[in-house]
Amino acid sequence: MNNPVQWLEIATTDLERAKNFYAKVFNLEFQFIDMPGSKMYMFGQPDKPGSAGCLVHSEDNKPSAEGTIIYFSSEDLATEASKVEAAGGKLIIPKTDIGEFGFFAHILDTEGNRIGLHSQK
Repeated sequence: MNNPVQWLEIATTDLERAKNFYAKVFNLEFQFIDMPGSKMYMFGQPDKPGSAGCLVHSEDNKPSAEGTIIYFSSEDLATEASKVEAAGGKLIIPKTDIGEFGFFAHILDTEGNRIGLHSQK
């Protein structure tokens, strides 16, 4: 299997605020799911590994700027990075050249999660 990641959950304290942030920065569309003990906004294609996930609000999930970093891929991460602060987040590492591996940046979303951006240009 080339990509074993099937699903990801990004913790929120304010689900609607997080949804607005990710919609503005990444142009994502969401489907609301009300699960026992949690509420979610799903994005991506759940039938394809590595492409789907959700914003989740539950007592078991807490936003964090430490630990695992989820990277969102884009054509040119400068596009998404330029939208972060206007959407309520913070750019913490600007677009950085990593040689043959392209470019990366780190942001803090409105919930306090550290999120990575990656692109080849």
